[in-house]
Amino acid sequence: MLRSIVRCKKLLVLCLLPAMSISCQKSGDGKAYRFNGQVNVDGRTRTYLLNLPPNYYDTSGFALVVALHGFGGSASEMEKDYGITEKANAEHFIVVYPEGVPSNGPLRLRTWNTGSCCGYAQDSQVDDVTFIRTLIDQLVGKYHIDPKRVYVTGMSNGAMMTYTLAARLSDRIAAIAPVSGTMMMSEPCAPGRAVPILHIHSQLDTKVPFAGGVGLAGYYFMPVDSTLNVWSAIDSCDTPPVVIDKGTFQFTEWKDAAGRPAIDLYLTYDGGHSWPGGQKPREQADPPSTAINATDLIWDFFQRYRLP
Repeated sequence: MLRSIVRCKKLLVLCLLPAMSISCQKSGDGKAYRFNGQVNVDGRTRTYLLNLPPNYYDTSGFALVVALHGFGGSASEMEKDYGITEKANAEHFIVVYPEGVPSNGPLRLRTWNTGSCCGYAQDSQVDDVTFIRTLIDQLVGKYHIDPKRVYVTGMSNGAMMTYTLAARLSDRIAAIAPVSGTMMMSEPCAPGRAVPILHIHSQLDTKVPFAGGVGLAGYYFMPVDSTLNVWSAIDSCDTPPVVIDKGTFQFTEWKDAAGRPAIDLYLTYDGGHSWPGGQKPREQADPPSTAINATDLIWDFFQRYRLP
């Protein structure tokens, strides 16, 4: 009985935190594993969806994956389309889906401010870096999260934000995995440490072209190879990358000065502006590549790294 009372008190604390407004969803065992939360940052109310794995209340030291939706997306859409929560539950990770600030237009499209993209977030100079920093710090402080095992992935505009966070929050992020995006920072990329990168893209992507150029909403996007050249120098990749053609995709790997994998690139020959192995978020969206499963690759990659 005493143990049950203590457990209920802990759950009550999680649900009624003063710095974070949280709505809990309890499972059949009476414990809460899913939370719709809010954080106030720079006078804005920022929202997110948090999922705890089934063994959360039995152990500690969990890794955290921050998953960033694309242009006009949302936390619930990203969770539904890419199988991230199912993977996180199976691998015993915590996953959080932050949301961009909605525009003031009729569609209320959510975007991320990555410096030179995109939409309302860029135009209004929304400080998304401070939002994600605050969210990570509060989650690490309130849940059983290992601060050395925090990772970020994102789709499209969320992938661009992933690169921005790697540059600005390298002391908090162990590795990143951008999908169908590129770096769009307006200031120099100068992280405090090398950050391992898994980049996934389609050769057929016309919305954020792999080779660079004008795409989604008329923005000019930096070529992905230019982005990875910048990061290969940061990650001390002194030797030429190894390129392997797998038939349905091309795999490229850069190693650091110690011979350890630092950057992996999967370039598929099918698909488009989409999440390989995922679902189409809407009928008119590009088909996902069937050559690889992005979610599986991301998890395999993340589990190789932790902050020093």
